[in-house]
Amino acid sequence: MNIHAPGEAVRRREEILGIVRDNSVSSQDELLGLLKKRGYRVTQPTLSRDIRELGLAKTPAGYVIPQELAQAATPVAFVPRDRRESRLDHLLASSVLSAQAAGNLVVLRTPVAAAQPVASALDAAQLDGVLGTIGGDDTIFVALASPDAAHALARHVQHVAGLTPASRRPKRA
Repeated sequence: MNIHAPGEAVRRREEILGIVRDNSVSSQDELLGLLKKRGYRVTQPTLSRDIRELGLAKTPAGYVIPQELAQAATPVAFVPRDRRESRLDHLLASSVLSAQAAGNLVVLRTPVAAAQPVASALDAAQLDGVLGTIGGDDTIFVALASPDAAHALARHVQHVAGLTPASRRPKRA
């Protein structure tokens, strides 16, 4: 089939959706092979463009259609809570430079490139009151359910990391 023929892209993309729905496809090479078996001559760059245009998402279980992503069940290994919290405490002690509450947020500072592992450990620990994290390169925002929960987490992080709470500066007149 001519990959540039009018309407061919639409048919090819419909075929890709059908393949992804019916099969666990974990790589572009695998998808390319399945398309070739069905009579489609397609290059890898064209396939990459099709995947991008279709908005396919790659998960540990393979490619999924965005609308079906919520339905994709990816098994998650069970890790006991005490092990998750132990890992978190280790990362807090070795990586956090400061922790400050601001409303219902806690802002954590880390050395460069250390924020992502700490944010991931915070998410995995599933601490009460923690709604989620945003980890940059050296800063993490932790959203909590309430300002009280934020202050409690900031104090906990400061304690585990061996930090003293930031001293309050006198207001300027």
